[in-house]
Amino acid sequence: MRALRFERFGGPEVLGVEEVADPVAGDGVAVVAVKAASINPSDVLAVSGRMEDTTLPRTPGRDFAGVVLEGPDDWVGAEVWGTGGDIGYSLDGSHAERIALPVSALARKPVTLDFAEAATVGVNFVVGWLGAVETAELAEGETIAVFGVSGGVGGAVAQIARAVGARRIVGVAPHAPAPGTPAAEAIDAFVPFDADTDVPAEIRRLTGGRGADVVYDAVGGVTTPSAVASLAHRGRLVVISAIGTSTAEVDLRDFYHRELRMLGVDSRKLDVTASAERLKRISPHFERGEFRPLPIVQTFDLDHGPDAYRAVAEKTVRGRAVIQP
Repeated sequence: MRALRFERFGGPEVLGVEEVADPVAGDGVAVVAVKAASINPSDVLAVSGRMEDTTLPRTPGRDFAGVVLEGPDDWVGAEVWGTGGDIGYSLDGSHAERIALPVSALARKPVTLDFAEAATVGVNFVVGWLGAVETAELAEGETIAVFGVSGGVGGAVAQIARAVGARRIVGVAPHAPAPGTPAAEAIDAFVPFDADTDVPAEIRRLTGGRGADVVYDAVGGVTTPSAVASLAHRGRLVVISAIGTSTAEVDLRDFYHRELRMLGVDSRKLDVTASAERLKRISPHFERGEFRPLPIVQTFDLDHGPDAYRAVAEKTVRGRAVIQP
């Protein structure tokens, strides 16, 4: 089969398409024909060597959708989707014609999504669900502020918050989500993150002076002081990344007087099987139309995989880029 490969760390120029041995099904292992696989910023970081536990040589790629070629009889021919914190790092990933997976990692793709749409869901919705629902335990009637709402994870979190029954969803980002996108339709209000806006004050105004019960910070680092200041009493802050700086100064007296909680979430800790369990929980929301995939702005064949990585690395695409082997 053909696969996108890298044998040393670096920019998109280290990637190349190679002929490699077909993966083989065996005891507890299935083989999936990859129909579509999106490119995440974390895939670019893996190729650059900035994601721990990435081993060489490697086929990158976390998210995928495809058809089971080999495996248990009741799975052969099934349309599946997946993601994982191990594939593309310590195991060969999805930017190839085929991928081998544990049978326990197989999850049926929602019939409402085509392969390309399904391939954009994995990382964004799994880490969104893990942070908002499982870790912060966002409940019906609570308020949430989503920092980075215009990005992949932030847009997913806004939709998840709407499905959970959040009373008010405030999006925060340098620029508002494009009209008509899922994130734009899920939020109740938008606050620009810029030098002219007191973001915490604006969030308190929008929440009747309380602040947000949950702040999901999909940016982190440069946004952390504002995120902490935006919390209501006993509020929960979810942190999944650190942009610009890996440290933040927190007034500890204010922190404990307000009984705040800061919660770290790392989707890399979920392997492809654990991620499949989350996708099974998320799938009904897509089938009912409560969740919508993020917009696809460009597709590439495997030969142009390095170009796809370059577009994501240089941020020349505003939306999802998908490889269709």
